[in-house]
Amino acid sequence: MSIQEIALSQNQKKKLLKAIKDKSVLFEDDNGDIVLDIVVYLNLKKDQDTAPIEAILGDDVLDLTVQYIIFT
Repeated sequence: MSIQEIALSQNQKKKLLKAIKDKSVLFEDDNGDIVLDIVVYLNLKKDQDTAPIEAILGDDVLDLTVQYIIFT
């Protein structure tokens, strides 16, 4: 399993959770980290023709070759 970790401010975490409500794409774990499933997110981007995470964090932040991204 490949994982990328990205440190975010609390405000950025709130924006992400507000932008993506689908728990199969993005969810908050027990310790407050936010987990993104890349495969499901790429399907969401394709279906909705939008990139909500890139709009919040910028285009060059995500490594789309990993399985999961953990926002701490």
